[in-house]
Amino acid sequence: MKTHQSHEKFTRRDFLRLGLATGGAIALAPFLKACRGLEESASGTPTVPPVEDILAVLDGLDIDRFFEESFRILILRDPEGLTELGLGDVLGVGNGSLTDLSDAFIRQTQALETVILARLQEYDHTQFTPAQEMTAGIYEWYLDDLVRGHEFMYDDYPINPIITSLHLRLLFLFTEYHPLADEQDGREYVSRLSQMGAKFDQILDGLRRREELGVILPRFIIDLVMPDLSGMAQAPALQSPFYTTLRDKLGSVSGMPPEVRQDILNQAEIEIEGTVIPGYERLADYLTTLRSKALQEVGVWQFTDGSPYYAWTLRHHTTTGMEAEEIKELGRENLERIHAEMRTLFTQLGYPESTDIPTLYQQLASEDGFYRGEESVQAYEAAIRAAEEILPQAFDLLPRASVTVIGGEAGDFYMPPAYDGSRPGIFWARTSGQTPRFGVKTLAYHETVPGHHLQIAIAQEMPNQPALRQGVSFTGYTEGWALYAERLMMELGVYQDDIPGDLGRLQAEAFRAARLVVDTGIHTGEMNFNEAVDFLAEATGFTIQYAQQELTRYSVWPGQATAYFIGFLKILELRQRAMDALGAGFDLKTFHRLMVGNGAMPLEVLEEFVEEYIEGSA
Repeated sequence: MKTHQSHEKFTRRDFLRLGLATGGAIALAPFLKACRGLEESASGTPTVPPVEDILAVLDGLDIDRFFEESFRILILRDPEGLTELGLGDVLGVGNGSLTDLSDAFIRQTQALETVILARLQEYDHTQFTPAQEMTAGIYEWYLDDLVRGHEFMYDDYPINPIITSLHLRLLFLFTEYHPLADEQDGREYVSRLSQMGAKFDQILDGLRRREELGVILPRFIIDLVMPDLSGMAQAPALQSPFYTTLRDKLGSVSGMPPEVRQDILNQAEIEIEGTVIPGYERLADYLTTLRSKALQEVGVWQFTDGSPYYAWTLRHHTTTGMEAEEIKELGRENLERIHAEMRTLFTQLGYPESTDIPTLYQQLASEDGFYRGEESVQAYEAAIRAAEEILPQAFDLLPRASVTVIGGEAGDFYMPPAYDGSRPGIFWARTSGQTPRFGVKTLAYHETVPGHHLQIAIAQEMPNQPALRQGVSFTGYTEGWALYAERLMMELGVYQDDIPGDLGRLQAEAFRAARLVVDTGIHTGEMNFNEAVDFLAEATGFTIQYAQQELTRYSVWPGQATAYFIGFLKILELRQRAMDALGAGFDLKTFHRLMVGNGAMPLEVLEEFVEEYIEGSA
């Protein structure tokens, strides 16, 4: 197994924990190849190895080994995901494969998930330690959720204008995640390029299956996607980001012979010209033809099984049993509260009480000012470093991994650190256009510390925990925590002398509350796209253009946007429950250690966990 120098942070203890020393590596042997994708029969016909053969390694395992081995079976089926996590080399499978999206492979994965869930449920929970019981609860919820979603495998939009789109995830795989530190990395990069033709064929097959079921993108979504696809299809190979990324990163690799570098680049050019570009062309041509059948309205309510599918997405993302109507009303109620808090602060700044929310925020932005270009990077860095100074007031558990800010044309999102220590957490700050000053602090806290970076990095660094506890994410928890982090920083006094900044925080909170109304509105058919845009803009003070961008996201990613506020309210509720029960015995640092020191979990499991903590501490 190849190990880069940058991987030295990953210790032998970590290898042992992952089960990859001696015995663990032997245990992997029977199914490792099968998990990578479809095999070929003697006739050359693709075949799928029997599920029983893959799962044979699970027979007779104690529960701890079952957690590790069964989860590894599943994650090894997603080599692209392993690269994103920095685990391709660590797990000894390299970074030379793309994730199989064929119907046969997906259905086999579903069968594996079903059987693994059934086997987990066969264990005697009365014999579990408290830690094992928690892991089992999280794992069972995770697997059950996957199994519930099997019937909706073709109800989503795999091609769309947001980061979830397969064509964008592929681009990011090559340009951001794939390691390029030596010759082997370069060869594996080219190997992945050579597989792009088959990958596009799988994507197109999936789209055609959706088309047969009536799951067709709205026309305006196709119009938003087409420029990207056409641009990639028409760009000369040497100007493609797939080539320029490889060229630039290999150019910084010391000790690589020039002839080796050039050979890799030459092979990449051939694959981009003959495989990648034609793949984008086929995808663009298909969507051009599909446009005539495209839906005029948004919302999964138009699907044959739209209602049960949306119910599943809400449960999947919120990790609760809340229904659409309940979620919508929760959003409306909280918007009233938030708007009242906004007006109190605007009044303190001297703004007229009769002015509407959008106009108030317009005026605030104009008077408070903007950051432009690299100024925003510096502002986010300053906010993060200031937050890090405050964190010890509320946390006695902090991540080892650092977080840095990088500017770019697109931005305002977070990339977790690699598990192997080769990459820090990264917050991508948008340097195009202008960024209102009053919103910088809140976004920094949400995406970095004490938000996403603190929570995710700590989860990755947890000692002696099953890999699934470190790697599985639940939207309600992760996004709820990040929104809670925004509120926490206010409670710690960062806005004491910064009313504009506090108004930025409230705008962000209103934004998440309004999502409960518009997401449920468009996907149940109660709102059309324009009505939802107007509601979001009026409720938050954001521009119509920004509201349109957001509704585009909710249109192709149903339910996800509701998880933030629901998770936030649940964490606040659990904290208050602990404070009421424990009184003077409540300790904020202990509560936060409880929240972030055990990895992500469904909110339903989190509630049980906190109740046990309260009972044990009372």
